[in-house]
Amino acid sequence: MDTSNSSNESGSKKGLEGTGLSLPVNLHGNLKSVHDDNELKEVFKHLKATKTPAIISYGASWCYVCRDILPTFCNLSNEYPNSVFVYADVDECPEVTKDVRYTPTFRFFRDGDVADEFYGAGQQRLRDRAWLHF
Repeated sequence: MDTSNSSNESGSKKGLEGTGLSLPVNLHGNLKSVHDDNELKEVFKHLKATKTPAIISYGASWCYVCRDILPTFCNLSNEYPNSVFVYADVDECPEVTKDVRYTPTFRFFRDGDVADEFYGAGQQRLRDRAWLHF
């Protein structure tokens, strides 16, 4: 999946690139950064159609807690190559993420539907939840 540099009209980076962090390289192509509501809707359709297990991380580039846990999220994509990992910035996907009350929020998908969710930090907590679902 693509984590390419995408830009908005002002030339600033979006998605994972917009965090400004040096994140681990994705080894399996299963990490995607969505840049707008339409892309996120396409991810939901893909998950429904393929029934692929997934985690969507809802965060924001300005959120320090989100920035702190993103390296762990990216590393998990390397540990679970048969699952999909998606980062969605709530400011870039305002329509689809309007029900997200806290950042970061992690939603775990199984068979195309939300199977679990938690919000807040905790690298070990995220690892444990991924282990439980994958």
